[in-house]
Amino acid sequence: MLTLNENFLQLRQNYLFAEIARRVSAFQQEHPDVRLIRLGIGDVTRPLPPAVIAALHQAVDEQAAAETFRGYGPEQGYLFLREAIVKGDYASRGLDISPDEVFVNDGAKSDTGNFTDILGRDNSVLVTDPVYPVYVDSNTMAGRTISYAPCLASNGFVPALPDADGPAPELIYLCYPNNPTGTTLTAPQLQQWVDYALSHGSLLLFDSAYEAYISTPGVPHSIYELEGARRCAVEFRSFSKTAGFTGLRCGYTVVPRDIVVTTSAGTTVPLADLWRRRQSTKFNGTPYIVQRAAESIYSPEGRAQVRATIAYYMENARIMREALTSLGLEVCGGRDAPYLWVPAPQGMDSWTFFGRLLQEAHVVTTPGAGFGPSGEGYIRLTAFGDRSETLEAMKRMAKWTEGLRG
Repeated sequence: MLTLNENFLQLRQNYLFAEIARRVSAFQQEHPDVRLIRLGIGDVTRPLPPAVIAALHQAVDEQAAAETFRGYGPEQGYLFLREAIVKGDYASRGLDISPDEVFVNDGAKSDTGNFTDILGRDNSVLVTDPVYPVYVDSNTMAGRTISYAPCLASNGFVPALPDADGPAPELIYLCYPNNPTGTTLTAPQLQQWVDYALSHGSLLLFDSAYEAYISTPGVPHSIYELEGARRCAVEFRSFSKTAGFTGLRCGYTVVPRDIVVTTSAGTTVPLADLWRRRQSTKFNGTPYIVQRAAESIYSPEGRAQVRATIAYYMENARIMREALTSLGLEVCGGRDAPYLWVPAPQGMDSWTFFGRLLQEAHVVTTPGAGFGPSGEGYIRLTAFGDRSETLEAMKRMAKWTEGLRG
């Protein structure tokens, strides 16, 4: 008899962003003349940088000639891109990462969800709360036990280390700058997690998809800036929110060769070798033309163009943060990340706040409850919108808030 992986039955019926899309679609069907402003799902709106467009055109032209045509590429990624990543993102910060430790993918979401394929299903998992849903859902699918480290206003949204007297989690997910709260951790705060992982044999799965938005001095851009991290941390990065690759799909994962795992027989195996074996079986690699496009953002022109795009979004974040703060809301984030974490007024729950802004202000947000128990009572706003629409959304929210007070 055909059976199921019944762990899937433990998932919520709809993925968070699919549920938001369903509710927004239902509203639009009932109110076809309403112009919605979307500040919810974190998709970008600025066009691809000119350097990326030029690289795409050149790579496409190469595919038209037998001499330059590329078919299947290496599952780990072309060396030209891995070398550009190492030089541009790590060597430039004095960090020792080798190209053979870099694995190009089709976006950080894929690898953060798939990486634990190579790890035992009896490993326990710790996530910060609120949390990017993929970390929880992918481990729920595998049947792992998940615990939460609450990040609350009362603790400055900084997660506490696990109780020293309790069992240590084998897998720990950290995302900084954080999605959804927009917060960051200082080097000493992150060093505590590295030290904990080293002393307890835990593996840190560090999502730094938004590192390019960091502007505050002293905030690490990579987990490998912390002493000992090469022995206990895997880092995930993405070109989606930095260079607008949400449609092209490209990112990468760094698996240092210093990380080894012990088998039940007592032998040790480099984690990078296991991940390479997994990828060669289940992944055919990111398209050549996309990897050439990613390479272009490391050129002087590409870097300048990416910085300009990030500056545009962070100006949106500043506008939103100042506007919402002037309304008396205690806004978190929006300084080193393109996300703002906003508490609901008058004791509303997250979905009620989401629904009223949708129906009454015609602004789409993301309800915090979808990010975990500690997200209840908040919404997430993104700075990825068009400038004029961002300004209009703040006017609508100001008018809506005045209505509440009136």
